[in-house]
Amino acid sequence: MSSSLSVEPLPYAPDEVARALGPDWQQTLLAAMRWMTLGRALDARMQELQRQGRVGFYGAATGQEAVTVAAGLVTRPEDWILPGLREQLLALVRGHSLVTYAHHLFADDLDPARGRNMPCHPTASEVHYVSMSSVIGTQISHAVGVAYGLKLRHDPGVALAFFGDGATSANDFHAGLNFGAVWKLPMVFCCTNNQWAISLPVERQTAAPTLASKSAAYGIPGQRVDGTDFVAVYAALGTALARARAGQGPSFLELVAYRMTPHSSSDDPLRYQPKDWADRARAHDPVERLAAWMSAQKLMTPDRRTALAAEADAEVRAAIGTAEAAPPPAPASLTEDVYSRTGSPRAE
Repeated sequence: MSSSLSVEPLPYAPDEVARALGPDWQQTLLAAMRWMTLGRALDARMQELQRQGRVGFYGAATGQEAVTVAAGLVTRPEDWILPGLREQLLALVRGHSLVTYAHHLFADDLDPARGRNMPCHPTASEVHYVSMSSVIGTQISHAVGVAYGLKLRHDPGVALAFFGDGATSANDFHAGLNFGAVWKLPMVFCCTNNQWAISLPVERQTAAPTLASKSAAYGIPGQRVDGTDFVAVYAALGTALARARAGQGPSFLELVAYRMTPHSSSDDPLRYQPKDWADRARAHDPVERLAAWMSAQKLMTPDRRTALAAEADAEVRAAIGTAEAAPPPAPASLTEDVYSRTGSPRAE
């Protein structure tokens, strides 16, 4: 494909969007654009800083904002998020502080983990966002455990397990779907298929026609969704969440997206992706697709987009400035919170 590809607006009439998003659909779309713009600004800036050596690692979620933002807006406070690698924006949408996340990225003394976890692996307990382990697929089994606990306690929450296409080849995927279905747990299995398991294309890891079709073997309804379409993702997640809350068990969503950046700051996709991949990915940019539709409906103007971008950039730079001004963790803090002791370690 040529680099002249244009982005297609979302294929909806306004009444269809209203039915999918609810009566406050215009406010939901405006919120989505704000958060998507912030996510894009955060990714761009952090990738620059990693290349400058100011942070050690970063895994961007560029191209997957429709998934993370829709999930952040459609879930409830009582729900639990078990993330894969690229769901940090979801935590921010649910209320996690951008400044706190910046402290985590810089592994400074105000990082809640005190620098003990890799960047992009935050824990945000106040919004029920559980730290990922970076081991492929383990969060799926963890989500089953969380959902089992919710069911035992008659808690109204739902556990959402996020993972990539590569995780569908991991043992935890099969065990998780099996137990989730057998126990009829309040869960949603969310596979963001960005078509690359690091350097392995999805067609080389499975012979199944779609990843969504795999759920049938476990008695779970599966659905393939355009993961670059905010409205489609929001609607599909809303249906799956309602099903889980009604006691009907888990659903499986395959959210097809395009990875628009390297797997992480340690990766060089030019070594394995086809030459036209970047063009294909840009043609399915979720931010531009939503913006094009909103512009056609006169819900977004060029001036407003420029203002949103400026606001997002300023917010990201302010958070980064705060984090870079914080001192590193003291060496003595390495064993704090590890051994039980009387009183607060930080107060001693």
